Amino acid sequence: MYSELYEIWKREVNDEELTTLPADFYPKVAEYVRRLKEEGRMLDKRTAKAILLKKEMAGVKKMVREITQLRYRKILKIVARGEGPPEGALTAEEEKIFKNASLDAETYQNLIKGVFHGVPPKTEVVKRHARMVLRFMDDVPAIIGADMATYGPFKAEDVASLPVENARILCKQGLAREVGVN
Repeated sequence: MYSELYEIWKREVNDEELTTLPADFYPKVAEYVRRLKEEGRMLDKRTAKAILLKKEMAGVKKMVREITQLRYRKILKIVARGEGPPEGALTAEEEKIFKNASLDAETYQNLIKGVFHGVPPKTEVVKRHARMVLRFMDDVPAIIGADMATYGPFKAEDVASLPVENARILCKQGLAREVGVN
């Protein structure tokens, strides 16, 4: 997985345009990180393997951080140009980011149009739903959130951020628990 991640990082760094990621990129990387952490917990911290594992984890974190930051900047540039992303270039997770960024850009454009027409600006700010981070205790099928976005499906031990309205219901039903975020 490390070499695959490295190739993706290299492509993203060297290409000005948004590159295409595998559809399961983020879940796959999350699973890889989970396995590295799990393996690291079982080792004596002074062994060569533990030291190499720690360096591998640092490299993975650095590459993933850079990949996500680069992609976010590229997505914002696409939004600023008023364009859509290249077909299939965004992962499902990035589609949601793009949708929200597009709404923000549209609100800003409406502000500018109003000013240019000599009309006092009336911006309609898209209402963002307060969110809560949950850890799922059981499998839960996909749901439609209070913000009309689709969430899930979820498996036991998955962690996700959902609108508070939905999160409270899931907690009351014992299907999930709130995760404390520091």
